[in-house]
Amino acid sequence: MKRTRFSEKQIVAILKQADAGIKVKDLCLEHGISDATYYNWKAKYGGLKVSNLKRLKEVEGELGKLKRMYVDLALENLALKDLI
Repeated sequence: MKRTRFSEKQIVAILKQADAGIKVKDLCLEHGISDATYYNWKAKYGGLKVSNLKRLKEVEGELGKLKRMYVDLALENLALKDLI
């Protein structure tokens, strides 16, 4: 997975600057990001606060663990069916 130059806190701060009235083009030039990156960030982190961001990361991590558990159980179930 590609690592970004910006942390989630920085991304939220950049989005708040745009909400404060700075033009998107000027903001993108200042931080060295494309317009597409800005709008992707806005779609993902749009109404979040920094405190909500931590909870979002925890939930994403938990979801990843649950997906891996499901795959393991599905493979085990398939192996048991093959034995029968």
